[in-house]
Amino acid sequence: MSILAGSSTPLNRSILPSNQTPLGALPARFRRVRVLIVGCGDVGQRAARLLSPRVGVLALVRDAAAVPALRARGIVPLAGDLDDAASLQRLAGIATHVIHLAPPPAQGEGDARTQALLRALARRSVPVALMYGSTSGVYGDCGGAWIDETRAPNPQTARAHRRVAAEGHVRAFGRAAGPRVGVLRIPGIYAEDRPGGTPRERLLRGTPVLAAADDVFTNHIHADDLARAMVLALWRGKPQRVVHACDDSELKMGDYFDLAAGLYGLPRPPRFSRAQAAERLSPLQLSFMRESRRMHNRRLKHELGLRLRYPTVAAGLTGKAPAARPE
Repeated sequence: MSILAGSSTPLNRSILPSNQTPLGALPARFRRVRVLIVGCGDVGQRAARLLSPRVGVLALVRDAAAVPALRARGIVPLAGDLDDAASLQRLAGIATHVIHLAPPPAQGEGDARTQALLRALARRSVPVALMYGSTSGVYGDCGGAWIDETRAPNPQTARAHRRVAAEGHVRAFGRAAGPRVGVLRIPGIYAEDRPGGTPRERLLRGTPVLAAADDVFTNHIHADDLARAMVLALWRGKPQRVVHACDDSELKMGDYFDLAAGLYGLPRPPRFSRAQAAERLSPLQLSFMRESRRMHNRRLKHELGLRLRYPTVAAGLTGKAPAARPE
């Protein structure tokens, strides 16, 4: 018997997931669990490694070229395209749990992709649980304030509006069809072994950051910790619950790049005023410099029981995780 982090109730390690083995040692009645990953990119494949071989892992695949690599990882690929609703019919009744990491369309209003997925899942034997990976961008600019999950979304970009729509579709699905659904709001994802997952290339290009007077707070999560959070949420997430999937860092954007430069032995990026940055950066890059917030992660730790392997950006960029603590 042990006490899992964030809980005062003794739990049987052989049944419930632990921080290191999110599925634990599953009893016979759970051995037919099948998890469908929609959007099985870098984070999805990290989640699949945690799940397999304890459960069956399936992934929706649009590009046939991705099939061999997924099979090599023990993932069963299912051909389908979220932009082609007819191709999703085979998903009905196929999974007991779903991780939804696919982004909304790049244009338009709402999220027709999520709607098409949910319609397919509702056709027969709906999943027990569905976890959706959203974005912290749904909050818009918070003026650098600390925020928790009770703060109302205030999307200020078209892509953030589409994410809010997707969250609404997922939560409505839970209320109407009965599965336990949850939303993880995710900030900047990084990892040394993730494509484009570190500031190194940006530092090498000399891309500027904002001067201290104009700088904004940003939030981060290591890709491995995000995958662990998503898997734990499948079993521990409360119905209709929003959880911040972020680490303990409290950094402004410029300080983040200065920190990375020091770790990599590279020059610090130049500091520009907001007006100067507008002349050098793309509208997309500038959009991230207009929003400032600091996110609490209490639910992540206390409800999901996640002990961050990389609690700070410094730990994650160096790969020096703290020594493991007993569960």
